[in-house]
Amino acid sequence: MRQLKLIWDFHGPDASKIAEHHEIHLKEYIKIEKLDITIIGFEVLNEAHAIAFLVVNEPDMKPIRDALKPHRGEVYLN
Repeated sequence: MRQLKLIWDFHGPDASKIAEHHEIHLKEYIKIEKLDITIIGFEVLNEAHAIAFLVVNEPDMKPIRDALKPHRGEVYLN
């Protein structure tokens, strides 16, 4: 089954802190909604760009995308 990585981009000098904090909210959402999502995190891409992300199965993507409004998505290749 194809998996999709939903991504939130953060820019600026506080990007890494904001992405790390956003990950907390994503984990809270997963717990509240009782979702079976285990791939979640944040990455610092450079000093002014960081991302928070979670990986979902393609059939489950639309309601999660509509609720959380990620900035972009891509096919997840593990």
